[in-house]
Parts: sequence; structure tokens; C-alpha cells
Amino acid sequence: MTQLALPQRPLGRSGLQVSALGFGAMHLQDARLSEAEAGRLLNQVLDLGISLIDTARSYGLSEERIGRHLAHRRDEFLLSTKLGYGVEGVADWSYACIVQGVERALRLMRCEWLDIAHLHSCPLPLLQRAELTRALLDCQRAGKLRVAAYSGDNAELAHALACGDFGSVQTSLSLCDQINLSGALQRAEQAGIGLIVKRPVAGAIWHRPQRPGDHAEGQYWDRWQALALPDTLLEEAGERDWTALALRFAAHAPGVSSALTGTAKLAHLQANLAAVQRGPLPEAVLRRLRRDFRPDWTGLI
Repeated sequence: MTQLALPQRPLGRSGLQVSALGFGAMHLQDARLSEAEAGRLLNQVLDLGISLIDTARSYGLSEERIGRHLAHRRDEFLLSTKLGYGVEGVADWSYACIVQGVERALRLMRCEWLDIAHLHSCPLPLLQRAELTRALLDCQRAGKLRVAAYSGDNAELAHALACGDFGSVQTSLSLCDQINLSGALQRAEQAGIGLIVKRPVAGAIWHRPQRPGDHAEGQYWDRWQALALPDTLLEEAGERDWTALALRFAAHAPGVSSALTGTAKLAHLQANLAAVQRGPLPEAVLRRLRRDFRPDWTGLI
């Protein structure tokens, strides 16, 4: 199979370009990862040509480590974070929390602007309050962020795509979480909204001998058992591992700007990058992967 270069794609109509594979920086919160290891990993991410790094207020040390180790390379990548909670002295999901959350992220990551700032899994009744999007848009007008965005699924995602306030969204898409293939991806593309995929490998539940205790991964495991995908699909796709096939499924779905992969190990990152570089899956494989996904399997946060 011919190996392709890592595609760079438009993030909707924002004017920004993102790599088809992005780096999800959740693993940087692990205190067992030394500062030297965190610095090496982050710089290797950029050296491999990945131009999108995604983090969140809830990822512990992640934002701080990004600032410590990548501030000197800020012009080489797009920086995405998620917020709306956890700011000392102000209520979660308030105007002040959003504005101060942006300021906090800028301070921790040692930069003058954020490329993308998401409201992070904000429940629908709160998302519908104008003050939250107004806070993000005020920060955008002040030059503190470039794209106001939403991260979530289901009814909240539908609202975010329809309301006209967001230039990008982040949502789930994987072999076990396909509901957005028949709706959200097309709506985002038609509206010129960027779409970043989270959890594209569904926690790699195909490697789990028992059902995980985590809520989402437990449901992914149940769905994987129900799908009962045959290993012959791997051969048809030219792959040896479901993780590689899953990444190609998500990263090359129509309308996707970038799919996030998270790891603390360079070898895993290189393997994931190589998988995406192999391009889209054959159409016959895609049809089989979609065939038995149930329409009542909603998106999982």
C-alpha cells in the first residue's frame, strides 16, 4: 500500500489548517511521566508533523507542561483547550468562569492566544444560556482566542452546530460510536464548521479481556461484542490491528478536520501516524463496519 503524506485540512471556514491526526494531551496529567519525558514527547509530536495539540482544564498537569516545554515553538502548532469549570473563586459555567478560564489557560501555557477554546461537555440548558457563548466570543474579539468551539455529543452537539456561534466542534467518532456519521459530520461540513474527533479508537477495547469499569468504555466494550466484526476485515484493509483500522475509519471520514490520538509512548504515536498516512479504508470495508451499528447507540462523552 502506498504511504501518503499526513494531510493538512481546513478547520471549517476559520482559515486555520490542522493535521489529519492531532495529539490529545490527556496523558500528560500522569505524574509518573517525568518532566523530561513530557518535554521529549511534546517536541517529538511537533517533529513528526502533527500540528494540533488538544488539552483541557481537567487534564491536570497537561496545560502547564505544554507551556513549559512548547512555548518556544508556539508558532509551529495549533493549541486547543476546553474549559467552563474549575476556576477558583467563580461559579462553574458562568461568564466570569469562561473569561477567567481563558486567561488561566493563556498563563499556564505561556502564550498570547489560544487557537481553539471549547466549552467542555456543557449540558444543554447551560449551553443555551447566551452568556456562555458571549464570553467566548468576547475573548475572541479581544484576540485571546481564534475559534470559539464546543466539545460534546447528542442534543448539545446538535445545538452547537445549529446556533451559529461556534467555528468548530469536537465530538466522538469510532467503530463503536458512529451516530455522527449520519448527521453531525454533514451538518458541520455544510455550515463550514470544523470538526475534531475525540476517542477515535474507543479506548482500544478490542484489547480488553474483560468489560472496563469506565462508563463510556464499558458501553464501547458492549457494542464491540455486539458488532462481532470479523478479523478478515483487517486483511481486507491491509492492517494487522484494529487500532490502526479504527484510526483510518475516523480520521478519513468525510467532514473530519482532525482525529485526536493520546499516548505517552512515542512508538504508539508513530504507529498511529503511519496508520493515518495509509489513507482511507476501502469502501467495501467501510460498508461492513457501518452495517450493524444500531441507530439507538447514542454518542458517548
